[in-house]
Amino acid sequence: MGVGVSNWALARAVSLRGQLGVVSGTGIDSVFVRRLQDGDVAGHVRRALESFPFPELVTDVLDRYLKAGGRAEGEPYASLPLYRQAVTRARDRVTMLASYAEVWLAKEGHDGPVGLNLLTKVQMPNLTTLYGAMLAGVDYVLMGAGIPREIPGALDRLARLDLAAIKLDVEDAARGSSHQLVFDPADHPLPEAPLKRPFFLPIISSHSLATVLAKKATGRVDGFIVEAPVAGGHNAPPRGELQLNGRGEPVYGERDTVDLEKLKDLGLPFWLAGGAGSPEKLREARAAGAAGIQVGTLFAYCDESGFSDEVKEPVRRQALNGGIDVVTDAVASPTGFPFKVVQAPGTLSDRILYEQRDRVCDLGYLRNPYQRPDGRLDYRCSAEPVETYVKKGGARQETEGRKCLCNALFAGIGQGQLRKDGRVEQPLITSGDEINAIGQLVGENGTGYTAADVIDYLLGDA
Repeated sequence: MGVGVSNWALARAVSLRGQLGVVSGTGIDSVFVRRLQDGDVAGHVRRALESFPFPELVTDVLDRYLKAGGRAEGEPYASLPLYRQAVTRARDRVTMLASYAEVWLAKEGHDGPVGLNLLTKVQMPNLTTLYGAMLAGVDYVLMGAGIPREIPGALDRLARLDLAAIKLDVEDAARGSSHQLVFDPADHPLPEAPLKRPFFLPIISSHSLATVLAKKATGRVDGFIVEAPVAGGHNAPPRGELQLNGRGEPVYGERDTVDLEKLKDLGLPFWLAGGAGSPEKLREARAAGAAGIQVGTLFAYCDESGFSDEVKEPVRRQALNGGIDVVTDAVASPTGFPFKVVQAPGTLSDRILYEQRDRVCDLGYLRNPYQRPDGRLDYRCSAEPVETYVKKGGARQETEGRKCLCNALFAGIGQGQLRKDGRVEQPLITSGDEINAIGQLVGENGTGYTAADVIDYLLGDA
């Protein structure tokens, strides 16, 4: 539930009930500065930053981004500089403070476990985001949408306050060239003692990937999240030749089912995800040897989640009569991974609204580095303006149907950017195929429900 849906308030509510509450770290730096620009009305961000061990880093960020009373009418959000292979220390510190604050707030006032979720594909901010979360004592790190083989070793090094580096994937790279992302805690004030190394749970969709990570990761893997293709957000592509059904959705088959018996041979705990959000599925998971389940969609529309009321309320009402459809869009995401899209009025699932939007890439989390003929690195995204992408060497057909997930997902949490023509970015909602199951939790008039209600439903008499 990336970009602020699984926020600190939701993670804290889940953790208070003895389960693992997980905050999303994707785009957390921009979520953070937009909260400040909206005035931090309840003071949560500032309360978290008061606990940050190096107050001198906090002052500059608050002076720059905090707007008392919020933005003026008609004032757009000020954006952060886009991430690149190397950024300034000041830019890194915003990300560090953002992930620290999110985890600190989720852990405030209790000793329950809190995790951080990141996308492997969104490479450039990840090391800094991990370090900020570790400063706040994050207990677990979950990562999917790629092969996070180098992350366990990076966690080990960051915990020791040593320099950490991972490979940067670069398109059109010259043969023999190698590119890295580097984060050195010594570039910033250092804690007096080493940090706690969080448990690491990669999100996998095949037992073969689990085997590779268990045996060849650069450090300790502590278990797996086994995600089925009915899960929300990004899905792993089907194995083998891509086939589409009549709605243009990827077709999954037996090869895409994880062999749990082979997975159990690795001797590590695992949790089942994707269509697992029911008491029956929890019992089935435990009977199959799983430690439990991971649930997203049921929590996404509860009172504590980061979705705006404008997103939650219509979906809740539609769910009462089972009237919501979810399409696995094979081309929407610039990552190239299939992406679940809720078919909801007033969102970019409406082709007319999608085509009316001017293409712009000003958040840039899904940009791919590529090597220019002169050897320098540049960045492109297949959802940016078509001619810009083509000029950078991208293929025109790769832009067809691509949606700016960055801006759309920020819009879903009420942080849509205001454009010069007065338009506000429209949301795109992602959820699992079983979204209509939230109808069991919604009140008769479409009223809300809490994270505690979800946990009570899932645990039943357990």
